[in-house]
Amino acid sequence: MLADEFGREVSGVRVSLTDRCNFDCVYCHNEGLGDTRGPMAPREHEMTTDDVVRFLEVVAEFGVDSVKFTGGEPLLRDDLEEIVARTPAEMEVSLTTNGTMLPGRAADLVDAGLERVNVSQDALDEETFKQVTQAGAYDAVMDGVDAALDAGLAPVKLNMVVFERTAGYVPEMVEHVAENDGLRLQLIEYMPEIAGHPEWAIDIERVHGWLEEQADHVERREMHDRKRYWVSPDGESVDDPTDESVAGMVEIVDPVENPTFCANCHRVRVTHEGYLKGCLNRNDDLRPMGEMTRTEIRDAFRETVANRVPFYGEYMVKEDGEWVVNEKYLDGATGVDPADGGPVEDADRDAVADEAPARSDD
Repeated sequence: MLADEFGREVSGVRVSLTDRCNFDCVYCHNEGLGDTRGPMAPREHEMTTDDVVRFLEVVAEFGVDSVKFTGGEPLLRDDLEEIVARTPAEMEVSLTTNGTMLPGRAADLVDAGLERVNVSQDALDEETFKQVTQAGAYDAVMDGVDAALDAGLAPVKLNMVVFERTAGYVPEMVEHVAENDGLRLQLIEYMPEIAGHPEWAIDIERVHGWLEEQADHVERREMHDRKRYWVSPDGESVDDPTDESVAGMVEIVDPVENPTFCANCHRVRVTHEGYLKGCLNRNDDLRPMGEMTRTEIRDAFRETVANRVPFYGEYMVKEDGEWVVNEKYLDGATGVDPADGGPVEDADRDAVADEAPARSDD
């Protein structure tokens, strides 16, 4: 297994199959590439089925044992079932989707080898969901979650981006997964560095603190040194708080200015056009895989791993062979105070944070 110069082994890859999407979520950063949403029809610059499979076969040679397919919306690829079926047998296969196309396809994906699924679900309020996703597909997403459960993909992980418009719905979503066997919740910190609108960000530590108070049990997951909170429904007392038939599991993805998160990152990403990137919030290290021959893929993969950065985004840069704080990045990163590298605590953000995770009236 390849490791970068900081000792982080790359055990997983995250492969974007398309930048097309039937949603237009206000927070979307398209795997760090920015807003490139376009026509729904297939486009020539997307990797072919054979390209994707060849890449996975090559990285499997290096001990990569997991792949997550993303987009855009990966279910817009009609060949998704074939890609999953042809993924090397030693790889765990997962998928991130908005869920609208899972009815009618979830069972076939499971038959092809899909093992886990994440479904984007930012609120249980239909109007807020519509505002955030700019798509009137709330019922379709709920049906997609049911289809995934019926196909045997439990636990289904619900992805909820936590920002000014959704923070007030966190308690309701936590209760939802606590009451419904087969669901988990992943709260994802809003990332203004790549999505813009820093005024939408909230203090994610307040959400951590609230969950600490609600949880029956807290544990740490090896991936990104991430906390898991086990919450029983409506404050019920349970004998085993980690029994998912009687408690819900919630975790927070909080990469922003979090060196611990990055120190435990073991993934490399692939864009829909076939470029490798070592960090979500970095596009100055995109590496093409040429005509995607096995030799070119091997060379590009080795280079990408060798050149991974030690910290989220372009926060750190190399000068004279040493890693130093990138002052230009701090100066240009909206919502970051160059004086101390920490978040700007202006009155507007404090007001938002003080409300979380209570419901917002907006």
